[in-house]
Amino acid sequence: MTNLATKVDELTAQLSLEEKVGLLTGRDFWNTIPLESIGLRNLLLSDGPSGVRGEFWDERDNSLNLPSATALGSSWSNELAAEYGRTLAREAARKGVDVVLGPTINLHRSPLGGRHFECLSEDAMLTGALATSYTQAMQSLGKGACPKHYVANDFETERYTADVVVDERTLRELYLRPFEDAVIDGGAWTIMSSYNQINGTTATENDLLDAPLRTEWGFDGVVISDWTAVRSLESAKAEQDLVMPGPVGPWGAALVAAVQSGEVAEETINRKVRRLILLAIRVGAVGADGSTPAQPPRNNNITAESRSFARRAASEGSVLLENDGILPIVDLAKKASVALIGHNAKAARTQGGGSATTLPELIVTPLDALKDLLGSKLSYSVGAVVQRGVGELNKALLRNPVTNSAGVQVEFLGSEGEVLYTEERLASALTWLGSSAPVETASAIRLRTVYTPEVTSTELLGFASVQPVKVIVDGKLVLEAQLAPETSDVFTALMDPPYTSVPVEFKAGTPVSLEVHVDLANREGLALSAQNFVLGFETDRSNEQRLIDEAVEQAKASELAIVVVGTNAQVESEGFDRKDLKLPGRQDELVAAVVAANPNTIVVVNAGSPVLMPWRKDVKAVLVTYFGGEQMGNALVDMLTGATEPGGRLPTTWPATEASVPVINCTPDANGQVIYEEGIHIGYRAWLKAGATPAYDFGYGLGYTTWQVVAVSGDNQVSESKNLNILVEVKNTGDRFGKHVVQVYAERKNSAIDRPVRWLVGFAEVWAAAGETKSVAVNIRGREFADWNQGWNYEAGEFTLHIGSNVNDLPASFTVVMG
Repeated sequence: MTNLATKVDELTAQLSLEEKVGLLTGRDFWNTIPLESIGLRNLLLSDGPSGVRGEFWDERDNSLNLPSATALGSSWSNELAAEYGRTLAREAARKGVDVVLGPTINLHRSPLGGRHFECLSEDAMLTGALATSYTQAMQSLGKGACPKHYVANDFETERYTADVVVDERTLRELYLRPFEDAVIDGGAWTIMSSYNQINGTTATENDLLDAPLRTEWGFDGVVISDWTAVRSLESAKAEQDLVMPGPVGPWGAALVAAVQSGEVAEETINRKVRRLILLAIRVGAVGADGSTPAQPPRNNNITAESRSFARRAASEGSVLLENDGILPIVDLAKKASVALIGHNAKAARTQGGGSATTLPELIVTPLDALKDLLGSKLSYSVGAVVQRGVGELNKALLRNPVTNSAGVQVEFLGSEGEVLYTEERLASALTWLGSSAPVETASAIRLRTVYTPEVTSTELLGFASVQPVKVIVDGKLVLEAQLAPETSDVFTALMDPPYTSVPVEFKAGTPVSLEVHVDLANREGLALSAQNFVLGFETDRSNEQRLIDEAVEQAKASELAIVVVGTNAQVESEGFDRKDLKLPGRQDELVAAVVAANPNTIVVVNAGSPVLMPWRKDVKAVLVTYFGGEQMGNALVDMLTGATEPGGRLPTTWPATEASVPVINCTPDANGQVIYEEGIHIGYRAWLKAGATPAYDFGYGLGYTTWQVVAVSGDNQVSESKNLNILVEVKNTGDRFGKHVVQVYAERKNSAIDRPVRWLVGFAEVWAAAGETKSVAVNIRGREFADWNQGWNYEAGEFTLHIGSNVNDLPASFTVVMG
């Protein structure tokens, strides 16, 4: 370490003030600045956390699409989290990426949180443990992890300006806890600072970047800003290190002048530069002999190993909530007739919206996988419209009129209509973010393609964009509009733009020429350097009852009905919070109608966060697959047939009604504040304190076998410096191999301080054969019993440990003594 520190100091000393300050703002949207004089190449950062998109938001540059973070949280598996991290590291290497912007480790404070799907759990201890495994594993392969968003960024509404008012105890015990674990135990090389304020000070200027992050936890890595989160020169005085994106930012020449005037100490700049150089050395971006390393090689081949992991992770993260014995259906392939129903069965949501989006090469939907298994014995109907907006055109039906190959011809035009730049794209949903295309200087974009429909129909052809757009079909102008953004959040306006459509008649097999003009005049802010555009079809909602009736008829005529319900991009995405917990559209009516027509109904829930399920006790089984990644369909068939077991247990509480949720508000008040008035009582802690009963408890999940806690043993003495190691014997009392998650909760009766009724202190997964008894060790840190009051305090006396399978199913107990 001494030699490494010496090298870092030597390289820093070689730089002028201007060079040092220059390093602290990105070169562009995703890269840092290289300095050949010290053998430093650029560092490439990429969005995660459930895939690695890479430098370009381009369907030609495909990425692995892993199950969402809520699925990873549901695994309760440090081993799976580690493999998740290693898989992402291999993806990063494949795409030349040095730092992956993940994991997202904010908490599920409210089920309305828009990025709930991107976070792991409502519990700080569980989140911290999984984040540690993810981070360690990723960095073991030389790729930097970036736990985010530091800190209390647990909602999206007014996220740039909102002020989170939270007491220090709550901040320390809950919201800082996962970051502490990721830094101290995970050894994170970077952290991302958030947009919001914490107790009146913006995160990028907040003292929390120093204490506890630097001074107490010993963080020696780089604090990367969330994109555009640094808004002032003042943040340079804090322990904020890197401004993203670049090259324009609030530091630059203004920071050089501030150092020269004495307003900012040059040592403050040196600290930031040393951290950036240390990160570069860690990821191999600094040459050992003074020469600049070459850019890492890239390839477009996602490995079979990675795809296999995506499939396994989808099963291990899915949660079986109800099962009257119908699952698994070992002979599913022999069923005479199966009705598959639901918009999400065909237009499956494999990932959440926003910066977490990747561009997978393939997606196996439930319809794809079940069609492969059942062939003509499977019928399909939409049932109820879920996906809103304009969906891209089927890539297989597009032909580039210039090259005569598959896809779309895209041209960036100058002010005189001259072609500045050309792309041969494969899709009609296109994003330019950190692209080499001249987005900033072009006056317009022209798209051309030939679409050959498979069926004769009238479709709602339209676009999604905030720019003025003209759509021309076979030489005729059919649609011209400029749509106002529906949000003041600039990123959301870009990634989820408004849409419109008009009816157009198509004839099967007859090619149609489509031409689109996008006017790029009068742009400002993010739209100057980034663009998003979709050409496609809007789903017809003119006769929704007919869709339900068709589904009911198919269910009546079938031996088994499988209904896939879920959310859409207007419900769960970055940039906004949810309005309610209901399934969008008429999906609840659909399920009720289908189960009335066919009692053998299984419901699959394709949502990233809790939804209300008023029909949950009426159906044969309820299986939550979350956003299950690109192999979602294959994993679903694996679970339905028993080839794999749904291995998940809920990492957050699922309510029966919205009114019963004890902590739900995430909307800033008239003063722009979100007051965390519930303190340490969020998630299951809040439910226990309120004495309220949810639909499904924290930690709940059924699996395909049954379990019994046989015995608990171990040392009963714990202290600040001494951890507990307890041994739990569990028996698989069912008739097949399966998984159990041993969960340990602490309780302190007659405490001198406010505590949760009980709280998670340890967990471990165990796999065993039918009839087999296994012992599993659960390590519990002494800190799990501490409370914060101007420091960590350890209340002496007895604590009771409760051991079982969820927060309200704890048949065994064990007494320990603190002191």
